[in-house]
Amino acid sequence: MSLPDSPVAVAAPTGAPRLGRKTRAEDIREQVADEITRGLLPPGTLLDESALAARFGVSRTPVREAIRELAASGLIDARPHRGAIVARPSFERLQNMFEVMAELEALCAGLCAQNIAPAERRRLEMLHAEMGEMMRLGDFAAYREANEQFHTSIYAGGHNDYLVELTLATRQRLSPFRRAQFRALGRLALSHQEHDRVVTAILRGDRDGAAAAMRDHISIVHDAYEKYAQLI
Repeated sequence: MSLPDSPVAVAAPTGAPRLGRKTRAEDIREQVADEITRGLLPPGTLLDESALAARFGVSRTPVREAIRELAASGLIDARPHRGAIVARPSFERLQNMFEVMAELEALCAGLCAQNIAPAERRRLEMLHAEMGEMMRLGDFAAYREANEQFHTSIYAGGHNDYLVELTLATRQRLSPFRRAQFRALGRLALSHQEHDRVVTAILRGDRDGAAAAMRDHISIVHDAYEKYAQLI
């Protein structure tokens, strides 16, 4: 069932990051997060569980999960017995989150360059090429979804399950901000260029180069989000 486009005061999901098909809580979290980062749900907006459940045609359970996840990202303030309201994380907190994300992803990319298996190399090359076509077509939605798969493939290529767990958990908290930055003018083409530097280093087996390229990429993502946020 597709989600409605109209904004409403509602909340988003929680729990550990998962791969594969999204849950209803994850769908709700993503749509509400998009509306918050686009300015459609301004700070101070009350997110009512019952209204959200009615809007998305679900019980209140996935709504509560979505709200917990949004609170973890700092997009909302969940107040016990008083409901949740839209917030915005401080500049300092968001900067700290992106700094940690950059280091985790740099480590993933470096290990991927060192440990990636031949079949994983081929899949990464193919996905990168497909994303190039999405970029040329201006298909934001497809590129944004493929972007998550791209990064997850690099995490997996490092063959360190504990690092994957830590990185996915941090990425989930930053997901609304990472997704929002794709709305910045020209961001799709720039993102693909940044990915190209990461992929090139990985395929060369250049651990330090892959780590540096990924660290730069995540720093640019942060900057792109900040510029986008100033316009909404």
